[in-house]
Amino acid sequence: MRPSAPVFAGLLSLVAGVGRADPTWPAATDEMEEIVFQLQGFKGRLFNDMINPCSAETAGPGRVSASEWLRIAFHDMSTANRYVGTGGLDASIQFELSNGENTGPGHTTSLKFYANYLSDRSSMADIIAAGTYASVRQCGGPIIPLRLGRKDATSAGSLGVPQPQNSVVTFRQQFDRMGFTPAEMIQVTACGHTLGGVHSTEFPDLVPPGTGVNGQVGLDASVAAFDNKVVTEYISGSTANPLVVGPSVAVNRHSDFKVFNSDANATVNAMADPAAFQQICKAVLQKMIDVVPTGVTLTDPIAPYTVKPVDMQLTLSTPGSSLLLTGYIRVRTTEIPTSSISNVVLTWKDRAGGNSCGSSASCSTTSTLQGVSRGFDDTFGFFPISVNIPTSAGISSFTVKITRNDGSSQTYDNNGKSYPLTDGVMLQKPQSCLLQGSGALTVTALVRNDLVHLPANLTVSYLTPRGISNGNPVPALNTANFALTKGNCVGAYTLYSARYTIPGGLSYNARLTVISGFGATSFTDDFNHAGSLSGTCEVWAGTAACPDITSSSVSPPTASAPSSTQIASLSSTSTSATTLTRSTAAPSSTTPTRELTVGGYSLVGCQTEGNGARALSGPAFAYDGMTLETCMGNCTGFDFWGTEYGRECYCGNTLHGSSHLAPEGECIMLCSGDKTEYCGAGNRIELYSTTATRSTIAAPTPTGKLGRKPIVGAFTLVGCQTEATAGRALAIAAYADDSMTLESCAAYCDAYTYFGTEYGRECYCGNTLASGSVPAPEDDCSVLCSGNVLEYCGGGNRLEIYKARAVSSQSRTSATHSLAITGVAPSTNLSTTVPNSSPASASTSASASVSTSPSSSTVTASQSPTGTPAITPTISPYTFIGCWTEGIGTRALSAKTYASEEMTLNKCAAFCSEYKYFAAEYAAECFCGNAIHPTSLNTSLSECSMPCAGNPLQYCGAGNRLQLYEAATVVPPRHRLTRPRLTLGGRLTAKAYADATMTLEECALFCDGYKYFGAEYGSECYCGNGFGEGSVEVGEAECAMACAGGVDEFCGSGDRLSVYVSS
Repeated sequence: MRPSAPVFAGLLSLVAGVGRADPTWPAATDEMEEIVFQLQGFKGRLFNDMINPCSAETAGPGRVSASEWLRIAFHDMSTANRYVGTGGLDASIQFELSNGENTGPGHTTSLKFYANYLSDRSSMADIIAAGTYASVRQCGGPIIPLRLGRKDATSAGSLGVPQPQNSVVTFRQQFDRMGFTPAEMIQVTACGHTLGGVHSTEFPDLVPPGTGVNGQVGLDASVAAFDNKVVTEYISGSTANPLVVGPSVAVNRHSDFKVFNSDANATVNAMADPAAFQQICKAVLQKMIDVVPTGVTLTDPIAPYTVKPVDMQLTLSTPGSSLLLTGYIRVRTTEIPTSSISNVVLTWKDRAGGNSCGSSASCSTTSTLQGVSRGFDDTFGFFPISVNIPTSAGISSFTVKITRNDGSSQTYDNNGKSYPLTDGVMLQKPQSCLLQGSGALTVTALVRNDLVHLPANLTVSYLTPRGISNGNPVPALNTANFALTKGNCVGAYTLYSARYTIPGGLSYNARLTVISGFGATSFTDDFNHAGSLSGTCEVWAGTAACPDITSSSVSPPTASAPSSTQIASLSSTSTSATTLTRSTAAPSSTTPTRELTVGGYSLVGCQTEGNGARALSGPAFAYDGMTLETCMGNCTGFDFWGTEYGRECYCGNTLHGSSHLAPEGECIMLCSGDKTEYCGAGNRIELYSTTATRSTIAAPTPTGKLGRKPIVGAFTLVGCQTEATAGRALAIAAYADDSMTLESCAAYCDAYTYFGTEYGRECYCGNTLASGSVPAPEDDCSVLCSGNVLEYCGGGNRLEIYKARAVSSQSRTSATHSLAITGVAPSTNLSTTVPNSSPASASTSASASVSTSPSSSTVTASQSPTGTPAITPTISPYTFIGCWTEGIGTRALSAKTYASEEMTLNKCAAFCSEYKYFAAEYAAECFCGNAIHPTSLNTSLSECSMPCAGNPLQYCGAGNRLQLYEAATVVPPRHRLTRPRLTLGGRLTAKAYADATMTLEECALFCDGYKYFGAEYGSECYCGNGFGEGSVEVGEAECAMACAGGVDEFCGSGDRLSVYVSS
């Protein structure tokens, strides 16, 4: 889409102020610029997540990750030999992890995290250098100027990392070989040892096992602060540094003492002033990361752009009459505050460089702030671009004008060159797709008809795990080049395509570049993230055979040469990505059945997710139109695949050890793309395997045929019915049971005119249907009864309603007390009925009875908000940072979660107030965390399109998509509410009920008279005088689901009870 730039084009400046020179965009440093500076918030790259805060011990207790980032750079650099021009910061350490000089897990964990950022525009050596900049800055140290352009080694370097047993003479010789003076040797040692400590697992002779904290003794008293205590404590004699004092002295391994004392402490005394220490470390650490092999030329130090186009993309719309330009203009708001900016105007030039806009009213579009992000020292505002440009006029470049609230403005023109954007060639993303499991890639590109005489090619840059004997955690970077195949035409453009299977299992990290032409006049749409492609290619109808084309007289904009790599033919053995056309026909009303076999796979059964992990940890997909067949296609090549929640698909070769078989009746959600098939349920997977027979096959299911029952006891079927406008359709009595059947609900409601089952396990009774309850399609009531998979028990917010042929005159003997009831509007109070039987004699199968006199029940319909949903920029103290995918095989945010049919962004923010991030998903789910999983990706805002269940004017993500917010500061965790003797785990079977407004107080009141009460899964309450067999106490963290009626309280979790004992 944009002309490719010469390597390291444009000089970068550190001159401060709005008037400082930006690089000329695009620059080869753009990817690293975002990784280093665009850290958190909207479109944040999250590069500092592993070291945020500075005290983070991501790799394990006692291991300060920031210190390990600083240490790995020194270890990688320290084998440099300035006399022969080898070594230095070249990422050779990835091949040297087992050579005895690089002990401990810190190097491996650091490299594993860094590998998420490796690409053909971000070398591992540059990433290691950036890690030094980030770790020092995260911990309060100076801004180290960061140059780029390092090249990665392809094999191990020489030995020569300084070891603690070395003599001073040896140390001086080693540092001289690296290029450091004796004074700089002392300085780099002090600056490198201001963070972290020494671990007994690597150095038991220096830190004997059982000493220190978590097996670590700090190098100074502030292991997570970049300060000069490492030298001031040494000078004062108060140091506990194990490389100065302690057991190291007796074995001559007190290396810090030997180095510091090598010039009679003159250098460390000069570092005793805090400001001097910071300036010295800034200089010496920059020198450390700038040690590179001969032949490597580094750029000037990078600085963030004042104005930078981000993710600019052209897409040809159907039927080919216009181009949709999307992306963002990122403005550095460090010195141009967002509060001072009125808008940003993008003005483009047509294909010929003129001002012809075709059918558009003008060649400009205006944008206002959508999101903000920040780095260590800078903030950024993002202004979205979405404008249609007639293909007859096209686009060649644009400028950006920032207008302030006071009426002043400033135009940015890319150092007088305008920001280039070619419409000559483009990756057509809607018609391109990637199956991340198999790596099957289909690319559709568009080339303008006047350029079809030029060669069209595809370059795929991708990563493959090395899997070599020394355990190198850094994947190999590969490049594949292919000729694109010419196809039909769409208006002024010709379709080109290619198919390729990306090997290695890391296809989501691949980058795609399409090229038209060669040499200085080529056109490219480059560095497109393959992970942003859908799993299915949209079909483009209406293409036609291309007419004879003559080249246009319009000269194309000048561009620089693409890679000189030899172009190869596409292998005929490549596997293509599946192309699917979504049907718009109404779903079939055919009775759903279990598919025992699908293709070459056999049904294993209904499977739970793992405890804190996915049952299947391979690729994951989510889309409307899911069927068993499409999921099988997504997971081609894997041993297992399974569907969940009607529209989610998971793949893998092994099952997590904590996943286990569940009753078949718990996998009761129909596939979104085929109502005759089952696709799991919430936290339940319909699991298939290539192995036909397994020892864990589900228990036999009831015999018979699934179908609607016209008569149940004294009741006849009415049909599928919605809930009422402002509460429950049947509001007199209710209970919930994991073994629910139509017969048990009918027996429970024998004194009432109606009974209805909902969501597989809930039963409701009443004498009238409340206002607003209306008939619904039969297919809406498609959830199977939890106690009998041959019966239907309603659906989500849908009741399978039955009416008594003759109402029994039997009345229930009861004692009443006032209590708010499930699903009733907030203004409605009902009278709750509790069985008269004493707690000691309560039947273990009986459930809570809830009743009220219909005449005393007042239901007030609430008026729904009017208007259309919109993105909410802030939910104080959180700021919106975009639409994000879930992680690959894991949750993006994994600390805490709850679900509620009353979900709003405000409620989710309150629930997650102790965490850095909160996110809403699938309209009714809320997730919290302090870090985003590295495989979670920022994606198009249009993919987060579901209104919140509790506020239709807010967006709450979508399936597998998170509406993500970030707090500027993390609020310290709050203690949970103190309750009498909290124990977790166990089932109480005397009495139970479920309520969408559940609180601990409500459950305690309901269980009055019993020894124990327990809350589970946010909205369920159980009572009893003892625990069932097999109940065990588990960790408090496993009960992390908020109460549905009070997000400041915890009400257990899935299969976990928050249990309280009577005082």
